[in-house]
Amino acid sequence: MKKLVMSICAMCALTLASCSTVSSGSGIGALYTAVSEGAIATSNKLGSKVGTSQSIGVLGLVSIGDASIQTAANQAGIKQISHVDVKKMSVLGLFAQYTTIVYGE
Repeated sequence: MKKLVMSICAMCALTLASCSTVSSGSGIGALYTAVSEGAIATSNKLGSKVGTSQSIGVLGLVSIGDASIQTAANQAGIKQISHVDVKKMSVLGLFAQYTTIVYGE
């Protein structure tokens, strides 16, 4: 019984030590985070094109994807960026998603 309790404690410690979380201006939600934030604004006029790119993380052990501004702009054929927003989402530190949204012409 003692070994079982110790094993459960060790698993919990390892899981919490390698969380997949995203930070935001409003803080980090330990259970759930879902926020949208403005990242960059330029003097260019608001365009009609919107491009996105994203990356994900699992258990703080694996992170994949390309959430760069350049990838999002290329995806929509944007040459002049007006502004950039980001969306951040995390669930229990087990799964995290970061999305970059680029607006422009």
